Amino acid sequence: MRPAVLFVCVHNAGRSQMAAGWLRHLAADRIAIYSAGTEPADQLNPAAITAMSEVGIDIATARPRLLTTDLVEGVDVVVTMGCGDTCPYFPGKRYVDWPLTDPAGQPLDVVREVRDEIRSCVEHLIAELLER
Repeated sequence: MRPAVLFVCVHNAGRSQMAAGWLRHLAADRIAIYSAGTEPADQLNPAAITAMSEVGIDIATARPRLLTTDLVEGVDVVVTMGCGDTCPYFPGKRYVDWPLTDPAGQPLDVVREVRDEIRSCVEHLIAELLER
């Protein structure tokens, strides 16, 4: 059975979408991938789309979605990214927090740094999940 990961940030428009894009790119179908936000935006951060396209990953068709109890219950790992107290906690779930800079309103150079930091975090997560 393949592990399932849920990436959560406030707006589900930047960090969590980039993380889902990296995981899809690096792990393909070996891991089930979901992302959501506690207060989803209307659209993805254009700078996040640009930064990911620079490394050959297209997240332009992704849409922010609301974090639901059903989403959390169906995954093995919940990765939070800066949502703090707005991220609900479900006992029995494994949580990992990645303290990443919010790319919202940041120049492209900063978004690229966040993108690269997310890749590193995702690579570690893949190694951990697939070595079990």
